[in-house]
Amino acid sequence: MNPKLVRSIGSAAGLALVVGMVWMIRADGSFAGPKMFPSAGVALIDTAQAEAGVAESLEKDFIRVSEQVGPAVVGIATEQIERVRQYYQGHPFFGSGGEAFEEFFNQFHGGEAPQSERRLFGLGSGVIIDARGYVLTNEHVVANADEIKVTLADGRQFIGQIKGKDPRSDLAIVKIDAQDLPFAKLGDSASLRTGQWAIALGNPFGLMTGGYGGMANEPTLTVGVISAMNRSLPRVSRDDRDYSGLIQTDAAINPGNSGGPLVNLQGEVIAINVAILTSSRGSEGVGFAIPINKAKRILDTLIEGRRVVYGWLGVQVQDIPEDIAEYFKLSDRRGVLVNEVLPGAPAQVAGLMRGDIIRSFDGKSVSVARELVEQVGTLEAGREVDIEALRDGKPIQLKLKVGERPSTEEPELTGDQEDAWRGIQVASLSSEYAEPFNLPPGLTGVLVIDVEAGSPADKAGIRPGDIIDEINRLAVGDVDAYRQAVSQIRGNALVRTSRGYLVVKNGQ
Repeated sequence: MNPKLVRSIGSAAGLALVVGMVWMIRADGSFAGPKMFPSAGVALIDTAQAEAGVAESLEKDFIRVSEQVGPAVVGIATEQIERVRQYYQGHPFFGSGGEAFEEFFNQFHGGEAPQSERRLFGLGSGVIIDARGYVLTNEHVVANADEIKVTLADGRQFIGQIKGKDPRSDLAIVKIDAQDLPFAKLGDSASLRTGQWAIALGNPFGLMTGGYGGMANEPTLTVGVISAMNRSLPRVSRDDRDYSGLIQTDAAINPGNSGGPLVNLQGEVIAINVAILTSSRGSEGVGFAIPINKAKRILDTLIEGRRVVYGWLGVQVQDIPEDIAEYFKLSDRRGVLVNEVLPGAPAQVAGLMRGDIIRSFDGKSVSVARELVEQVGTLEAGREVDIEALRDGKPIQLKLKVGERPSTEEPELTGDQEDAWRGIQVASLSSEYAEPFNLPPGLTGVLVIDVEAGSPADKAGIRPGDIIDEINRLAVGDVDAYRQAVSQIRGNALVRTSRGYLVVKNGQ
C-alpha cells in the first residue's frame, strides 16, 4: 500500500474520530466507506441517557405496583379489654392498723376485690387476597383482640371477624363484610433469589388508619431488596411460633407493618411482613417476612376456620457443629443430631434414639435441623416415611409413621449443690435454685447454676439455667449420677443440655 495513502488515511481517521466517523479499509486495500464510531463525549451522553431511562422505567414500575397492590392493602386497628382487680393498696385504712376495714371491704364485695377495665390498642397491616373480603395478616396482630377495625385504602372501615388463625405460622385470616373488593395476586416465594427487588406495603405507626378518606388512607410503600433467604429468629417466649425459613429484606419495615405484604416488581405478594430487628423501635434495614408459599399451604384451612395440623415426630434435633462431628468421628457435618426422643412419640415407636444422626428423611437428604422441621411440618399425620440415620457410626434404616403435632404443654419439678467440674456448678432440680430459673415441671437431670468465665464449660456454651441430663451418652438423672459420670471422664465430654448436645473439652 502507498505510504502516503496510509498517512492520509491515518489523518482522516484521526479527524473522523473527533466527529464520530471513521473510514474503514478492507483487507484488500479498498475503502469500505465511512462508519460511525462514538467519541468519548458521545459515549458519556449515551450512558447518562441510558441510566436515566432505566431509572425512569424502574420508577414507573414502583408507581405501577403501588397502584396495583395498594388498594388491596389494609390497616388493622385492634382493641382488647383487660380486666384488672383493684386492691387499693394505697388506701390509708389498709396496711398497718387497717385490717378491720379491709375485712369489712372484702365482705362487702363478696370476698373479692372489684375489677376495673383497661383498654389495650394495637396496630397492624393486612392484605386482601379474595374479592369476598378475606384479609391475610399475622396472628399476633389480632391474637387477643375483642374488636378488629379494618381500614381500606379508599377510607372505608369495616369490623373484622377472625375466620381462622395459626400461632405456629403466625398467620391469620380476617373476614370483612364486603364484596367485589380489590385483591392482591399471590406469587411464588420458591423462585426468589437474594438481590431481587422487594417492595413492602403497610400501615406503619398507624399512618394509614389515621386518615379520613382519600389519599390519607393509602398504604406506605418502601423499597429495598431481598437481603437473604432462610433466616431464623429465636423464640421470645414459650409459645409455639416457628420463625424459620424467613425472608430478610432491607425494605423499611416499622411497627405497624406486621401483616402487610412484601411484593415483587410484578406486583405479586411474595411474603407477609412479620418482624424487625431493631434497637430503636424503628426500621434499621433488617426486616423479616413469612414466605407466601408457607401461607398458601394453609390458606384454605384458615378460611374454613379449621385447626391447622402439623406433622410431628416427637424429637428434638440440632445441627452438627465441628466439635460434635469430631466427637462422633464424622467425615462431614451433613445431617441432624437427635438430642431428645419423647416417650410414646412416633420417633420412639420407630426406634429412634438420642445420639442418632438423621441423614435422610422421606427420601430427601437432610443437612440442617431447619430442613427437617419444615419438611415434617408439611406432612400429613399417618404418612409413613423412611429414615436413614447413623448410630454409633453405623448406618440404620427405620420406618416411621408421622404423628399429629400436639399443643404445647408445660411439663413438674422433681428431683444439693455440687463442686465445679470444668467450670460447671450444678444443683438438684428439687432445690431452692429451681424457682429462680423458672423451670417447668417434669424434668430430670441437674441444674447448671453457675459457669466460671473462661472455663472449658463456658467456651463450650454451657450457661446457667441449662439442664444436664446426659454425659458421654450416659443418663444423668440426679446429682449422684452426675458426680459418678464426671469422675470417669478423661478426655473431651459430650454433654446433653436442655438446648442440645455440646462438647466440653479437657481443660482447653
